[in-house]
Amino acid sequence: MDDPEDGYFGERIAAKYDEESAERFQPSVLEPTVDFLAELAAGGRALELAVGTGRVALPLSQRGVDVHGIDLSKAMVARLRAKPDGDAIGVTIGDYATTTVEGTFSVAYLVFNTISNLTTQEQQVACFRNVAEHLEPGGCFVIEVGVPELRRVPPGEHTRLFEVSPTQWAYDVYDFATQQMSSNFVQLVDGRGHFHSIPFRYVWPAELDLMAQLAGLRLRERWEDWTREPFTGDSRNHVSVWEKPAGTEADPVQRA
Repeated sequence: MDDPEDGYFGERIAAKYDEESAERFQPSVLEPTVDFLAELAAGGRALELAVGTGRVALPLSQRGVDVHGIDLSKAMVARLRAKPDGDAIGVTIGDYATTTVEGTFSVAYLVFNTISNLTTQEQQVACFRNVAEHLEPGGCFVIEVGVPELRRVPPGEHTRLFEVSPTQWAYDVYDFATQQMSSNFVQLVDGRGHFHSIPFRYVWPAELDLMAQLAGLRLRERWEDWTREPFTGDSRNHVSVWEKPAGTEADPVQRA
């Protein structure tokens, strides 16, 4: 049974999360991600926001990087703990926009569109500020997120269908005035229908750059993906890296 404190990623979602995200575990996706982050860590510590079931944290830890995670969902973290070497990842339960942990980090990262799980601009700005306080001078914050696909929404409409199968229908609903959206899933399981909806706030690359600036970070690089393909006006995703200027000292951060 879902624990309300786990938010939108409770037991029902956690139980099948890895299976339904199987393509994200493929070496062609995961290895460039880990290569990229390990390079930025450069022997230092890494902080993963929304660590989840450890898809990225575990292989990064196996590269010798000291990884600590933050996640709101105890159900997701339980899946991480049950995996080989899962106990090597320190995890703090809490909202990654505001939860603090002890020490500083060479790199912090937020992957797979998860910045959009913060559903207000205020929360997204708070996330950047929280990360900036945890980064050591010269440290980097990495976000992987899609470019809002408003061009794919038909004129006059606010809904985009993105998956149709014999057992699942999935669609996004947009509110263009507030940048609020939701991804909605209708699933057929053992002859019965199930509906699940997750709210998001879509955010543009330039808006993220401004949030970074407000937190004292500056854009270092932006790519279309983890293999460093160039980011263009036609890119549907981006991997962006903001850097904390060297010589900027963070206030001591204590565990919440």
